[in-house]
Amino acid sequence: MQNTPKKHFGGKKFKKAKVERKDKASGFDEVLQADIDQLLKRNRPEADQNGDNSPAKPILPETFTEIDVTVSEISSTGDGLALSENADHVFVVPFTVPGDKVRVKVIRHHPALSYSVTDFLSVIEPGPKRNDALIGCGYFSKCSGCQLQMMSYEDQLEHKRRIVEKAYANFSGLIPELVPTIGETFPSPMQYGYRTKLTPHFANGAGRRKKQEAEEDPAKVEVPAIGFTYKNRRTDLDIEDCPLGTDVVRLGLKSERKRVAENIRSYKKGATLLMRESTSRIPKTAPTDSEAKINNGLVPTPGADTGDVIRVERENYIEEKRCITDNNATSVEFVDDYVFSNKAGAFFQNNNSILSGFTEFIRSQAMPPGNDQDSKPIKYLLDAYSGSGLFTITLSPLFKSSLGVDVAGDSITSARENAKANELPNTGFAAADAAVLFKDVPYPPDQTLLVIDPPRKGCSEDFIKQMLDYKPRRVVYVSCNVHTQARDVAVMVQGDETKNVRYEIESIRGFDFFPQTGHVEGVAILNRTEFPSKEGSA
Repeated sequence: MQNTPKKHFGGKKFKKAKVERKDKASGFDEVLQADIDQLLKRNRPEADQNGDNSPAKPILPETFTEIDVTVSEISSTGDGLALSENADHVFVVPFTVPGDKVRVKVIRHHPALSYSVTDFLSVIEPGPKRNDALIGCGYFSKCSGCQLQMMSYEDQLEHKRRIVEKAYANFSGLIPELVPTIGETFPSPMQYGYRTKLTPHFANGAGRRKKQEAEEDPAKVEVPAIGFTYKNRRTDLDIEDCPLGTDVVRLGLKSERKRVAENIRSYKKGATLLMRESTSRIPKTAPTDSEAKINNGLVPTPGADTGDVIRVERENYIEEKRCITDNNATSVEFVDDYVFSNKAGAFFQNNNSILSGFTEFIRSQAMPPGNDQDSKPIKYLLDAYSGSGLFTITLSPLFKSSLGVDVAGDSITSARENAKANELPNTGFAAADAAVLFKDVPYPPDQTLLVIDPPRKGCSEDFIKQMLDYKPRRVVYVSCNVHTQARDVAVMVQGDETKNVRYEIESIRGFDFFPQTGHVEGVAILNRTEFPSKEGSA
C-alpha cells in the first residue's frame, strides 16, 4: 500500500482546511441556525446520535399560547435558546440569559429547522447571570436594538469572546490546531452614551389623503411612531430617548422628533432620520471666527445641524459638539489628535470612545516581531476598503509610504482632505476598481502590510484571489462580521498551492464597539507562509 505524503509546517502536521465558501454565512438566520443545531446535537440522546432510532416529531404548542421555558445559553445573535421538554426542539427567547426561567408567547414555528420564535413576557426565576438593576433603558425587552443590558459588562465581554470562538468553529471549516486561542474581548470605555450616530425612522407620513384632511382639520393628522422596530414585529416603537447615544445625539433626537411632528403634513410617506455627532476643537490662542485654525481647516457644514450645542473647555481648546442631520453634510471627528471629516451619512465607526484604544492596538500589531532586524523589513502600508482613511492615517507614521484604496470616490475625496489636514505627506489615496484592486500597487509585497476592513458580507472571492496573487507579507483583517471573517480567513489559510502561498493566523481578538448589543467586531492577524515541502515524504 502506498504511503500518503504528510505535510508539515513549524514542526506540526499541516492539514489543509476543507472550506466550502458560503456567502450566506453573514446572515442572522445562518448564525442562529448553527447555534441551534449545536445545542440539539449536544443534548440528543445517545441512541439517536448513533442513528439507532428515528426521532419522533416534536409536539409543539399552539402559536400565540404562553409557555414557561428555561434558557440554556445565549446564541451568537444575542437571543436566548431554550430546549423543549424532550430536548428535540429549541425556543428562541430574546432578552434572556442562561438559567432564566421565563414566560414567553410562541409567535411562529419553524419545524423543519427545529426551532420556534417567541416573545419575552416575564421572568419567573432569574438565572445567576441576570441583574435587571443594570438595565439602563425603559424600552429594553421591547426595542430590537439591545439584547444584553441585564448582563454585567464582564459577562457581556466573555459572551462576545465566545461569539468569535464559535464563528471560527462553525464557519471556517478549519481544524482547531490552525486557529489560535481567541483573545479576551477588548472593552469599550463607555457602555452607555457612546453612539455617535442614530438613525430612527417612521413608517407613515401624512400622505396625500391625510394631507387633504389636514388642510380641512389639522387636528386629524397623527404623528406616527418615531424610533426603531419592536423585537419580532414589523411595527415601530416610539422612542423618545436612546441612552446609547452621546449627549448631543440624544439632544438631537428630541429636536428632530419635535421638528417631524410640527411638519408631519409635509411627509407623504415615511422617512429615516439622521443624528450624527460632529466635533470642533477651537484653539484658545486663536480667534474663534478663524476657520483655518479650527480642526486644521476641516469644518462641519454650517446650518446642517439641529442647533443643539454642547461646549466643554479643555486645556488648550474649546470642544464644541453639534448634531448633524443632513446625510450629505460634512461631519468632523477626532481620534486622539487625528482629525477626520466625512459625509455625515457615510460609514465611520459609531463608537468614538473605543477608537483610541482600537487604533493603538492595530498600531501595536502592524509589524511582526523582529521587523527592525529584518533585512527586508515591512515599511509600506496598503489599506484596502480604506473609506475616509481611519487606518491609513492613524498607521501612517509607522511607514515609509502608505496607500489607501477604495471603490467609493466620495470616501477617497474625504480621505485626501483628511491626510492633508493631518499633515501626512507620505500618505496617498486612490479610487480603484474592485476587479483590479491590486494591479497598480507600487509596493513590494514582501515589505507590505495589508489592512482590510470590508462590509458585513466580507471579501469577495475575486478580492481574495487578487490578494493571494499579490502575496502581502502580513495582513490585518478587521471585520464587523466575525462569521464572514472566519470564512474568508479560512480561504487565506487554505491558500493557493499553485502559487505556493498561504497564510497562518497569528492572533484573533474581538472588540466591543456596541455594548449592550449582541454585536462584536473582530481583528485577525495573519502572516504569509509557503506550502510545506514534499521532499523526503514517502
